[in-house]
Amino acid sequence: MDLQLTGKTAVVTGSTAGIGKAIAQALVAEGATVVVNGRDAERTQAAAESIKGAGRAIAVHGDVGSTDGAADFLERLKSVGEIDILVNNAGIFQPQPFFEIPDEEWLRFFEVNVMSGIRLSRALATGMQDRGWGRILFISSESSISIPAEMVHYGMTKTAQLSVMRGLAKTLKGTGVNVNAVLP
Repeated sequence: MDLQLTGKTAVVTGSTAGIGKAIAQALVAEGATVVVNGRDAERTQAAAESIKGAGRAIAVHGDVGSTDGAADFLERLKSVGEIDILVNNAGIFQPQPFFEIPDEEWLRFFEVNVMSGIRLSRALATGMQDRGWGRILFISSESSISIPAEMVHYGMTKTAQLSVMRGLAKTLKGTGVNVNAVLP
């Protein structure tokens, strides 16, 4: 399939393994330059090196799940150049009974799963808008619709992602920047 991504640069957060790595691999296979992201520099570099395709993979580590971490990541990202595609994939989950989830966990889940996408979208969408082309994708979950009883805090964050995605899509309407979500 030719998605016409040759010459495009994508960022995939949380892409050292799992869904994120598979997305990065698919984008590289389509000819894009892909920024592989993870918290650990060595693991991020190893993941980038393992991805082969028509494009190329660049390791840029950083913990996008905190204000300071996202700022540091965005600073390192400047060396890559203009970003055309942002895949907000970074996320955490953990089964835990509702009555045993402390406030700190609710806030940690929200920071990583929701605020990371907000911070990066806010930083990168304006450049996409100025260039008249861009793609922002939130990797949400079916848990956003059917909240799991054992992971209410996770489901809440995935529902919040859908709200952010929809609001941002409306904000960027007519600019050439498309904003969507995938619910695996």
